[in-house]
Amino acid sequence: MNNCPLESERQIMLFLVAALLLMGIMLGTAAHLPVPVTVVAAAVIAGWLLVFFLRERRHQAEVTPR
Repeated sequence: MNNCPLESERQIMLFLVAALLLMGIMLGTAAHLPVPVTVVAAAVIAGWLLVFFLRERRHQAEVTPR
């Protein structure tokens, strides 16, 4: 697999678009779901984004020494 910076940026953008799409779908259906289901879905999405943030932060620390 080619690990050029452009490919990495493409994967990051794809992940963010998927996260925002999922969040938009969940917000659109939130009016039709019970509150506990909406809260659980929001927690899952927040956890997914937190894992992404931590992985990106670790990757940036490995690439650029401080």
